[in-house]
This record gives sequence, C-alpha cells and structure tokens, in this order.
Amino acid sequence: MNKPVLSVSSLSLKLPTGTREIETYRLAASRTFPAKLEGTLNRVAFSAAHVVADPLADVDPWLSAAVDWDRTIAFREHVWDLGLGVAEAMDTAQRGMGLDWPTSLELITRSVRAAKARGGALVFSGAGTDHLAVEDARTIDDVIRAYEEQIAAVEKAGGRIILMASRALAKLGRNADDYAKVYDRVLSQVREPVIIHWLGDMFDPALANYWGTASLDQAMDIAVGIINANAAKVDGVKVSLLDKQREIDMRRRLDQRVKMYTGDDFNYAELIAGDAQGFSHALLGIFDAIAPAASYALSRLAAGDEAGFRDVLEPTVPLSRHIFKAPTRFYKTGVVFMAYLNGHQDHFTMVGGQESTRSTLHLAELFRLADKAGLLANPEVATRRMKAVLALRGIEP
Repeated sequence: MNKPVLSVSSLSLKLPTGTREIETYRLAASRTFPAKLEGTLNRVAFSAAHVVADPLADVDPWLSAAVDWDRTIAFREHVWDLGLGVAEAMDTAQRGMGLDWPTSLELITRSVRAAKARGGALVFSGAGTDHLAVEDARTIDDVIRAYEEQIAAVEKAGGRIILMASRALAKLGRNADDYAKVYDRVLSQVREPVIIHWLGDMFDPALANYWGTASLDQAMDIAVGIINANAAKVDGVKVSLLDKQREIDMRRRLDQRVKMYTGDDFNYAELIAGDAQGFSHALLGIFDAIAPAASYALSRLAAGDEAGFRDVLEPTVPLSRHIFKAPTRFYKTGVVFMAYLNGHQDHFTMVGGQESTRSTLHLAELFRLADKAGLLANPEVATRRMKAVLALRGIEP
C-alpha cells in the first residue's frame, strides 16, 4: 500500500477575507493520493456524482439542462477506478434542481451502460416522482403511479434503484398510513432490493414533514417501521439529516439485513468508523469532491489501520462542513468547484447556472480548506484556476 506523497508547496495567491481585505495565502504541503484503489474495502461506499454542464450549448441555463456527456461519464470512470460506487441522478447531480426527469433517465441509461462495460461497476440510480409536478399531484395513488413509472424506466435500463424522497408525497402524505401505502406498494414490485433515501428539508425545503409529521422522533418511528416491514426488499437506507445521533439510533433499530448508508456530510468519518455496536456504509455527496482521499482512507480502514483512516479522512470534514453549510441545498456549487479545481472539467459552469449560488468569500474559504486537507490534486493548476475565478469577480492576481 503506497502512502500519499507529501510535498511542500511554494505557491501563493491573493484571497479575500471576511473583513473585506485581501490576504496573500500560501499553500500548505500537499498530498497525492493513488488514482486507483489499492487493496480492498470493508464498507460499501457510494459517491453521489455531479454532472458536467456543456458551457458551449446554446441554451438558457435557467430553463434547459445541457450536459457534457463525455466528461460526465469520464468522472464516473474516475469514481469507479477508486473502488467507489456511483449513486446516479441524485440531488448531487442537481436532480429536480436543474436536471429534469428525461435528462436524468438519459444520464442513468448512459451510466448503467458504462458500468456494464466495465464488467459490472457499482451503480444505483435515483427513481422518484419528479416528473409529476407537485401541484398536479391530487391523490396518494398519483404518487404511487409516478414512482412505478420511474422504477420501470430505471429497471428497463438495467439499473438498481435508489428510492428517492418524493415532494408530491410530502405534500399529500398526512400520516403513517399514507406513507406505508406508498412504500409497501412500490417496494412489493421492485426486482431487486433498493436503497431508501430520506433527505432532510435542509437539502430540499419541499421535503419538510416527510413521513407525515414535523416531529423527527415520530418520523423515525414511522420510517423504521415501514423499512423493517419490507426488509427483504431494502438493501439499505441513506439518511441525510446532518444529525449524527439520529443516524446511530436508526442504525441500531434497523433489521439486520438492512444497511445504513450515512448521508451525513458533517460527521461521516466517525459514522463510517463506527463503534462497538455497528457502523455506517456511505452514500455521500462529499465523496464526489474527495474521492481519492476517501478511497485511500477506506482502504486503510479495511486493512485495520484506523489511525491511517482518520489521518486522511478527518481533515476533509471541515471542508465538507463548509461546502454543505446552510443553505445546504447550494452544496452542489462547492462540489462542482472542486471538480473544476482538480481538473475533472475545464470550466466552472453548472446546470441551471448554479455556479452563482455561493459567494466569492465562500469559494475562497473552500480553496483554503481543500488545500489544508491536501485535496488539491495539482496545486499549480488549482491555483491558476482559482485566480481565474477571482479575476472574474473583481480580484486581480
């Protein structure tokens, strides 16, 4: 197992500070992680992957999604090389926030095809109800039919299912019985066990009161009851509530056949490491931005080197907390900015024009934190690209 190469940088650039001043920031010592998985993993780990926009497409970004398919699939190849799975067409891919269902299905189809060409790389894909406008959803049966339509389309493409939370169900579902009706019906029909996705309203305000209640304690009871009743049809549960203890509590209550996939981009290192009573697998948006470090850290954990795991992964947590800070739904901007800094795309353009959702100060702090964690794959390239973005925002190098 090769250790990450540590090298001292002499690079510097001018970055804005919170006091409206400009400082000269000198880059820290950088790490170079293996480009491919070395060793094995003892956790199932998915990266929820972003899409690369086509910056030369003649479209209005607020109205139409233009995707650079070659770069988008190339990024998934990068994730698979590192031994991670791809969680496809999820909120990290701006699903329902710039990426509509027809484009999502094309993304899923292309990604599943690419995975099969590699001999069966791991990919699960989001199936939800987002083609059903919330205002057009009248009954619980409308929600069920919408889920069935997307599940059928993903399964026809040869894909495995991540059952996404439904905005329409959040609007119509009033109690545990409504949610049980939907999930029992839908899960009874799937070909293979699915991953259930519980996305908190910090990620999507339209999902407030999911499971039919504003009480998270009651919501947890309802969710656990429905999942355990359908355990044979559930591979695992991804919880994105940014609440470490609730995830641990839920993990301990799940049927032993059901995996817990942490979606906690604030506390993932300790949740994956686990405790005497268990651990979480991973399905994380931040693994898009830190995939090489995540792969290496997980390989160290599998080798019994928990200190090595923590040495690599814990320094990434401050960056993740920054990228996912409130309003959390804008985290995709930070994920794509990291992909730009690290050379996975040649521009900082996003579907829906969402490169504008974070401030210059936010991006400057992201750069500092990525540097301190050793996450800039090529510090010279990253510095040059950071300077280009700053120049567009009025800060000359």
